[in-house]
Amino acid sequence: MRFGVSTFVTDEGIGPAELGRALEERGFGSLYVAEHTHIPVKRESPWPGGAELPRWYYRTLDPFVVLTAAAVATERLEVGTGIALVIQRDPIVLAKEVASLDRVSGGRAVLGVGAGWNREEMRNHGTEPRTRMRLLRERVLAVKELWTSEQAEFHGEFVDFDPVYSYPKPVREPHPPVMIGGAGPTIFDRVLEYGDGWMPIYGRGTDRLAAKISELRERAGRRVPVTVFGVPGDARVVAELEEAGADHVLFTLKTLPEEETLRELDRLAGLL
Repeated sequence: MRFGVSTFVTDEGIGPAELGRALEERGFGSLYVAEHTHIPVKRESPWPGGAELPRWYYRTLDPFVVLTAAAVATERLEVGTGIALVIQRDPIVLAKEVASLDRVSGGRAVLGVGAGWNREEMRNHGTEPRTRMRLLRERVLAVKELWTSEQAEFHGEFVDFDPVYSYPKPVREPHPPVMIGGAGPTIFDRVLEYGDGWMPIYGRGTDRLAAKISELRERAGRRVPVTVFGVPGDARVVAELEEAGADHVLFTLKTLPEEETLRELDRLAGLL
């Protein structure tokens, strides 16, 4: 099993370059960061994690700026989104951002994607919550087309463009992995149609995880990669996930100042 962290990088916590170096020095293999472009003041959508939305949701840095800073400060660290809100991003720009990150990092980029939960936030981007799953599908498929075709084109319900040249192309072949976040009843349909792996949040719809991983791989006829993020730093949980068949564990790293972050990384490193 591989190990990394998932976190919110903000203006109030450790910097991305410092965090990347600290992770690599302690033997972690990956850094995945969350995304929220903004949080509307009038918020009606319930946060799946509880009643009170934590402060770091309001203050996240742009994930691709963070991951680029971490990538150039390291040599081996995998850099990914956990998750990127694709329904709030232009797919042509997103394809260029991720391909550029993959180039800068020497092929270490991963695109974790999801449809989001904050309906007010997505509406500010012109996204209708009721159709966001269809929008997610088309934007991911369009990004893959832009990564892999010399003259890329896409014609769908929400995404529509005639042949274009889109550069750079990613380093990784055929492209950076697209990990599909979520744990709803149709998640495996999405993973198998347009994803390269499954990335659920630990504890959110992941009961009977071993059975679900087995079902996914049986349906696919292959070992679909599974990355579990938001994992507590507990040896018993690590053993549980290993037994369930997870390939990649991302420990939750709280958003803290540098000194406190380094102490927590030292503790988590003891679980590797």
